[in-house]
Formats: sequence, structure tokens, C-alpha cells
Amino acid sequence: MPMRSQNPIYDALALPADALDNGGLEILRVGVIDDELYVTARRAFEDPAMWGQVLADIARRIAVLHSAEDTSFTEKEILVSIEEAFAADLGAPVIKDKPRAPRKRPARATRHVRRKTAAKRRAR
Repeated sequence: MPMRSQNPIYDALALPADALDNGGLEILRVGVIDDELYVTARRAFEDPAMWGQVLADIARRIAVLHSAEDTSFTEKEILVSIEEAFAADLGAPVIKDKPRAPRKRPARATRHVRRKTAAKRRAR
């Protein structure tokens, strides 16, 4: 009978194909273990404001991913929710009972994502 490992498995994401093909530099890794957030980061930028741009791009990509899997929320609604939670966690005042915009059809990929995809096609 084979021995089973006592170590639980960590479910890591696969590397993007572009990284495998072209190389790159991992600047951020985030995981959740027993409801605790673990972060490993590299000081990748001289200007710390660049992290704001990186975090904004991550938020947009998460909104696209989430809206594709759950069509009860639009991409914009998800992004607003992420922005509000981010600001509140950093200490911004929480605005309660604000009016919600009327529900529209599910959003498609953002112009930012489409532009990158079109650029990749032109590069081929």
C-alpha cells in the first residue's frame, strides 16, 4: 500500500502561456490558506504608484472573469463593488443606501482587454 503524504496540496494556478513562451517576471503571488491571505511580492517598480496601476488592472480583469461566470452582475457592477471594498479596507468612509444604476445586459470584454487582444493579433 503506497504511503499518503501528510502535506496538503496547494492548488496553484498555471503560468500563462505567454510567460512560458516569452519569459517574464512574476511580481505578485497571492494565496489563501485557512482563511488567511498570504502575499509574496517583488519590488518591481521604482515608482510605487505603478502598483496602483497594477492593482487597477487586476481589479478590471477580475471583474471580467467574474461577470463571465456569473451573469447576474455586470462587469461594471462587479468593478464598483471591488472599488468600494478596496477603498473601505484602506479607511475610506462607507456610503450607505446609495441608489443603484438600472440593470443592463451583461457587459462584454472591456475596451482595454479587446485592445490588448487586437494588438496580439497584429503582432502575429
